[in-house]
Amino acid sequence: MNKCSVSMPSNIAEGSNRGNKHFQHYLNISLGSSFELQTQLLIALQNEYLSKEKTEEIENKIIEFQKMMTSFISKLELK
Repeated sequence: MNKCSVSMPSNIAEGSNRGNKHFQHYLNISLGSSFELQTQLLIALQNEYLSKEKTEEIENKIIEFQKMMTSFISKLELK
């Protein structure tokens, strides 16, 4: 889970100094890492490492990130 969480902002930062096409690629990698994190979060819940309440709290933040990232990527595609 730690690797996914670090990968999300790291890929945004890495792609930020590149052209639009490459930046979109790095944003998509970041988005993919968020889906990986969401999957691992659900596995943690199933293994009772986290409470249902904490899982929902974190998952809501992940979903919010995914919506923002998807919207941002869509806007870059229009340019």
